[in-house]
Amino acid sequence: MRLQSLDALRGFDMFFIMGGSALLAALATWFPCDFTSALALQMTHVDWHGLVHHDTIFPLFLFIAGISFPFSMAKQRASGRSESAIHWKIVRRGLTLVLLGIIYNGLLSSWDFANARYASVLGRIGLAWMFAALIFLHTRWRSRAIIIAALLVGYWLVLRFVPAPDAPGADIFSEQGNIAGYIDRLLLPGSFACTHLDPEGILSTFPAIATALLGMFTGEWVKLERPSLTPSKKAAWMAVAGVALLALGLLWSLDFPINKKLWTSSFVLVVGAYSLLMFALFYYIIDVRGWRRWTPFFTVIGLNSITIYLAQKFINFQFTADRLFGGLIQLLPESAQPFFSSAAYIAVCWLLLYVLYRQRIFLKV
Repeated sequence: MRLQSLDALRGFDMFFIMGGSALLAALATWFPCDFTSALALQMTHVDWHGLVHHDTIFPLFLFIAGISFPFSMAKQRASGRSESAIHWKIVRRGLTLVLLGIIYNGLLSSWDFANARYASVLGRIGLAWMFAALIFLHTRWRSRAIIIAALLVGYWLVLRFVPAPDAPGADIFSEQGNIAGYIDRLLLPGSFACTHLDPEGILSTFPAIATALLGMFTGEWVKLERPSLTPSKKAAWMAVAGVALLALGLLWSLDFPINKKLWTSSFVLVVGAYSLLMFALFYYIIDVRGWRRWTPFFTVIGLNSITIYLAQKFINFQFTADRLFGGLIQLLPESAQPFFSSAAYIAVCWLLLYVLYRQRIFLKV
């Protein structure tokens, strides 16, 4: 069973990384008004506390990776793959993503091991998904729920009551004063993405495991087969669960601020709610109702999401877009040029993915 909604949602998510955010932000230049200005603000990360749409892209991808795992595990077992082989594949995938993340950060271009950044987005996905998958293999749903609660409550207690020893008097939830940053400064080698911590650092990996587990819960729910549990009911219950997670996350944020760089427990719940609601919507529209004509654009992206993430680091798509469309774009009004330049960039990226799609070439880790 392959969920077309999952491929489309993954593509929708990656669209913003593939230039969609720049495209929407450029609307504020072309059509300046309160709405487009507010939209542009949603296309960049918040500095510290708070949440905008751009902060949901990464955790939604991890959540989607979690949804896929129960289906993948069942398929592997049905094909006769041994439990040890399944375990090895999980660990290999997790560590491969860590390695790709380090390469993405530029280690091979400098060979500067002392100042390289070892934490990464791909590394966070690899480790959080790997540990979540191993937990999923060895537990039932009640145990998984307890583990998720323990991860989130335990992380809150540590950050809430253990200040950074090297920043006395600082706000415990500030960039300098939080214990997660202190552990990074103490144990994580190389450079950080932020001054005092790395957003994909050591301690914040633990609540990210909960994000992946929430996705696995969702995948297991969709995979569940009961005569009375129709696909429409599954979508409805996912929506209810999403609203409940949102309420709990917002309530928790009164004491534990929503913060992507710390991957706080309130952030896990609120973005988990967003992820669950988005998946419920895509699942209902595409897999339940069968409305699929609009999905190919996103599906092409979703089936090669890792490919385009890595390719943008190593291939100058903007150069190609400028050579193909730059002359035409220069004829447009100056205020419209950023929008159409972003559209050209997206078109070039998508055409590459479409060629790979037509040739059935997919990068899988």
